[in-house]
Amino acid sequence: MNTTPLSYKDAGVDIDAGDALVERIKPLAKRTLREGVLAGIGGFGALFEVPRRYREPVLVSGTDGVGTKLKLAFEWDMHDGVGIDLVAMSVNDVLVQGAEPLFFLDYFACGKLEVDTAARVVAGIARGCEESGCALIGGETAEMPGMYPPGEYDLAGFCVGVVEKSRILTGADVQPGDVVLGLASNGVHSNGFSLVRKCIERAGANLPSSLDGRPFREAVMAPTRLYVKPVLAALQQHPIKALAHITGGGLLENIPRVLPDGLAAHLVKGSWPQSELFAWLQRTAGVDDHEMNRTFNNGIGMVVVVAPPHADATAATLRAQGETVYTIGTIAPRGDAAPVVVA
Repeated sequence: MNTTPLSYKDAGVDIDAGDALVERIKPLAKRTLREGVLAGIGGFGALFEVPRRYREPVLVSGTDGVGTKLKLAFEWDMHDGVGIDLVAMSVNDVLVQGAEPLFFLDYFACGKLEVDTAARVVAGIARGCEESGCALIGGETAEMPGMYPPGEYDLAGFCVGVVEKSRILTGADVQPGDVVLGLASNGVHSNGFSLVRKCIERAGANLPSSLDGRPFREAVMAPTRLYVKPVLAALQQHPIKALAHITGGGLLENIPRVLPDGLAAHLVKGSWPQSELFAWLQRTAGVDDHEMNRTFNNGIGMVVVVAPPHADATAATLRAQGETVYTIGTIAPRGDAAPVVVA
C-alpha cells in the first residue's frame, strides 16, 4: 500500500488558485457596489438592506444560466461576453415585473480552475452588474475534478430585485388596441444556441466572414443586451402596462406570459428588420418564420405594451436612453382556438 501523503491539490483541487481568483474578483465586485450593500464578497453570506425609499417593497428573484452558448465560448476561446449574458438573463427577467435589480450572485463550476479564464468570465459578470446598477455581492467557485472536461465550465446566476407593491407589472390591465413596442436585440443573446451550433456545423468551411458589420464569431457571440436602465427610466415616466423578455421560446412563447386570457398580440411582419445574422440562420437551417419566432428573439429582445396615447412618448424616452425601438404590433381579442401571438 502506497503511504505517500496526498494533498487536496494532488486530488485535483487547487486552493491557492481559488484564493488567487477571489483576489482578482474583489476589485471587480467593488465597482458594482451600490446603496444597500452591508457586506459582500468574502463572508459566508452577503448582507443587503432594502433601500428605505421603498414604502411597500416586494422582492423579485430570478435565476438562469448561459446554456450551450458556452460550448462556442470554449471552442473559440471567447469568454469575455458570457458573464454579461449570465447577468442579463436574470436582471432582464426581474425587470419584467417592474423591479429594480439590487444584487447578483454567480456560481462558476469547473473540473480544474483556470484562473485567467475564470477571471475573464467574472469580469464580464461585474461589467453586466455595473451596467445594470446591480451589486455583485457574492458567489461560489466550485472546482470539481472529473465533473467537467478540461477547459470547460458551467455558470449559473441569481438576481434579487425590488419593486413598489403598487407598481408591480402583471399585464392585467392590457386591453385591445394597446400598442406593442419592440426593443432591438443585440443578436442571438443566449437562447437557441443548440440550433446555432447545428447551423455552424452544417455550413462547415462556408461560414461568412462577417455579419451585420462584425466578424462572424463576434456577431454570433454578442452578449445579451441589458435593458435595465433604459426601461427603468421609461417606467418612471410612462404608464407601461406589460413587459416581456424574449428568451427561450422566442416571441411566440414569451409575449403570452404577460397577456390576460382572451387577448392576443398581432405582430406586423416586416415592422422590424431582419439582421444578416438571423437571415443566415434561417437560410442555413431551412426553417420558416414561425420556427424562427419560436426559437430565437429574431431581433426583438424586449417587448413593451402601452396604451396608444403613450406609445410615442414611451418610444421617445427609450430611444433617448439608447434603445432602438420599433412599433411591431397591437393587442386584439383572441378568437376561439386562435394563437396568442399572430406573427
